[in-house]
Amino acid sequence: MILCEFSIVPLGKGESVSAYVAECVKLVRQSGLFYRLTAMGTIVEGEWDEVMDVVASCHRAVRALAPRVLTTIRVDDREGGGGRLESKVRSVETKVSPSG
Repeated sequence: MILCEFSIVPLGKGESVSAYVAECVKLVRQSGLFYRLTAMGTIVEGEWDEVMDVVASCHRAVRALAPRVLTTIRVDDREGGGGRLESKVRSVETKVSPSG
């Protein structure tokens, strides 16, 4: 299982990219993969091929709407099961809580 954070930015389309992000989120949702949208990108959890397929689909969708696209991908590849997208956050939150 991997965690993949990606960000896709259409160049030459102005400051706001929310419409392009929305197109990508639709594709991620359709994939059925667990994901988290953040202010700076989208994090998807799953097997390598299925995650990379959805990232490629998002890139192609934005590229169809813009003459140039910048896609940034960061991957955390670790043995073990899923659920890390939430468990990693919980682990930190327990350490910073007043009782932790």
